[in-house]
Amino acid sequence: MMEQAAYQFRFTSAPVFCEDYGHGHINRTKLVVAEDGSRYIMQRVSREVFHDIPGLMENIAAVTSFLEKQCADRRGSLHLVPTLEGGTYWTDEAGEYWRAYEFIEGSICLQSARDERDFYESAAAFGNFQKQLRSFPADTLHETIPDFHNTPDRYRQLREALEADPMGRAKLVEEEVSFIMAREEEGARLHRMREEKLLPLRVTHNDTKLNNVMLDEKTGKALCIIDLDTVMPGLVAYDFGDAIRFGASTGAEDEKDLSKVTMSLALYQTFLDGFLSACGEISAEEIRSLPLGAKTMTLENGVRFLTDYLNGDRYYAIARPEHNLDRARTQLKLVSDMEEKWEEMNRLVKTYL
Repeated sequence: MMEQAAYQFRFTSAPVFCEDYGHGHINRTKLVVAEDGSRYIMQRVSREVFHDIPGLMENIAAVTSFLEKQCADRRGSLHLVPTLEGGTYWTDEAGEYWRAYEFIEGSICLQSARDERDFYESAAAFGNFQKQLRSFPADTLHETIPDFHNTPDRYRQLREALEADPMGRAKLVEEEVSFIMAREEEGARLHRMREEKLLPLRVTHNDTKLNNVMLDEKTGKALCIIDLDTVMPGLVAYDFGDAIRFGASTGAEDEKDLSKVTMSLALYQTFLDGFLSACGEISAEEIRSLPLGAKTMTLENGVRFLTDYLNGDRYYAIARPEHNLDRARTQLKLVSDMEEKWEEMNRLVKTYL
């Protein structure tokens, strides 16, 4: 099907080479080289994770079309390659969905920052993403993963997993559960603010890791945001918070030695500087919500990892039996560390008001 898919898109010439590409764990990604040397990224989109792929592709087509008009450098936006019929995706006989993008030449994708400048550039890229899409009607986008940042619903799922306890693991995580439940009310605050329209709805990326930013291989400057599958209506605090919980941590997401896991205030400030310098005007309420976004996204991910551990590791891929428990514990350690640094996190944000 992969070979057949490569002939369904309007490449500049016939495809002659195809191989696995990248480090993604959700979609199957291939590098395609055409006869004239032009390169493309072709992907099979995961039906297991995304249940409305036509809606997802509508989102991507709308957002990339909007971004294209604002970029002087063609590399500043993803460009979908149309199918032979002019569509944005092709469906094979097995019901799998395929799409293709132009390859972003002269770019690099980093799995981890080489220095603080790389982290700053990722912050500027996601801030600019907010600025570019400021006038885009966020409420017209499909929710590719419904209730993705509905933290109260994540708590509901955790309670169901604890009650069912299919793997008999609930007794092993009493301390973690107690920590999480003690923060339930605060964890729901962002969601309540969104429901009560105290914060404006924005276009959000929802996976703001460094490896979703393409950098110019010569200058190191940010070029383009990639992986738009989770672009949805949301809050600025979601994107800021997710970047902090992953990028400002001093330990790996699955670090077993929790003494190595803290939230670096220096990296927090680096991202804050890059993000707010690039995102243009946002409301004072949105700026004040950024520390809460960092804490909430971290807590929410801890809840998600723990829920998956209780359910038998059905969502996240694991490399060892307690992998998701280790992931949950790193998130909860980060939450605890943020609480110790809470006053300083808020002070740094207030300098922008």
